[in-house]
Amino acid sequence: MINEEHNKPKSRLLDLAVQYFKKEGYKVNSENVMMEGHSGVLRHFDLIVQKGRNEQGVWVRDWNRTIGVNVIINLDTSSEDVDLSSPIMIGEKFSDHAKSYSNRRKISLLTKQKIGSFR
Repeated sequence: MINEEHNKPKSRLLDLAVQYFKKEGYKVNSENVMMEGHSGVLRHFDLIVQKGRNEQGVWVRDWNRTIGVNVIINLDTSSEDVDLSSPIMIGEKFSDHAKSYSNRRKISLLTKQKIGSFR
């Protein structure tokens, strides 16, 4: 695992996500992490969270548009490549195809509204 602190400004949504996971009983193991997968490709995760023995990769997309199925498939592929189960995607809104793929593959989709109203 390679921790990379880029000069990229931390988003407000990422801060909300960290607060949300802590309140939900998750341990936030790391932020902005690069992991080498079995394929040899470096995989980026915004957060790695853990509840019990289950470690999960999290992508936070603070976009003002709908997140499509292609992004969810990329998260799923990245998580599988580095042996992380049940990935989590946080964003503004998700397409119907993204929702149905996520349901089939046990990927959690969290909206900005859900984690923002959690306080």
